[in-house]
Amino acid sequence: MISMHFLLKRLLHLVLVFFGVSVVTFCISHVIPGDPARMLVGPHASPETLAAARASLGLDQPIWTQYIQYMTGLFHGDMGLSIRTQMPVAGELARYFPATLELTLAAMVIAVAAGIVLGVVSAVHRDTWVDHVSRVISLVGVSMPLFWSGVIALILFYKVFPIFPASGRLDPFLAVPPHVTGLYIIDGLIAGQMDVVLSAIHHLILPAVCLAYVQLAIIARQVRSSMIDVLEQDYIRTARACGIPRKTIIYKYALKNALIPTVTLTGLTIGELLGGAVITETIFAWPGMGKYVMDSISFLDFPAIMGFTLVISFGYVLINTAVDIVYGILNPQIREEGEK
Repeated sequence: MISMHFLLKRLLHLVLVFFGVSVVTFCISHVIPGDPARMLVGPHASPETLAAARASLGLDQPIWTQYIQYMTGLFHGDMGLSIRTQMPVAGELARYFPATLELTLAAMVIAVAAGIVLGVVSAVHRDTWVDHVSRVISLVGVSMPLFWSGVIALILFYKVFPIFPASGRLDPFLAVPPHVTGLYIIDGLIAGQMDVVLSAIHHLILPAVCLAYVQLAIIARQVRSSMIDVLEQDYIRTARACGIPRKTIIYKYALKNALIPTVTLTGLTIGELLGGAVITETIFAWPGMGKYVMDSISFLDFPAIMGFTLVISFGYVLINTAVDIVYGILNPQIREEGEK
């Protein structure tokens, strides 16, 4: 069992990382050249109007005072008002979060499932043409930037071969399903609207595959390496000598042990996908948090940028904390070292 000391130590790490991210993000966002107050009132506003706008936004105070006020509000669930929209940032992030979550979850399923299959096939057929093709796919995935693969996918599968839509979450003639989770596929299933479900899947495939491709390649390389190491172990040789069927050796004995390192990689994958959603949502005009923060960056909307960064950072650290706990359950030796 996981001890309370182990859990408290991981939670303390979470708090420290969250605090560090808040300090770094706040400082970086405030040293970027530009004046959000000027962008709010316009280039022709009088100095008095500009001064009043800066005072209303709290930008006339020292940066450390602004940070303390921001963190005080944050502890009360207040992320401040968006300079661009004059709406509460927490409410806007909550409105855009389901779209980002749906895209991230779909990409994670694709990346993990396809990555494991590709890695296992590559390891089992080591040094054959199957292995070489798999390694080329992985190499291209790791090497190709997300913004480039997204543009190429749009050109191929929207313009040249019009198979998938270029933007949005639903066809324009379909009504949004009744809100339950904010995930259109799940809400459509709950409401029994299969046309909405099919349309949501159709719109989701292309951005989810593009977002998943890089992580898919990383997972495939990790699984391939782990499978090769496991397949060379003595107990695998013994199983072969005993006449155990090849499929049983691969999928029951080897794969089970080879996937242990993938647990950590999967946790990192979720965090990477959340961060990569910013580029993907911008390319495919996906109405999620990524597109929201890109619009906010162009307007120097500090509260929105801070809110998005803290949400993503908190999710990333929380996922890795959960992975540490799961790892401690799977491997008692790691748990004992973490409790020292």
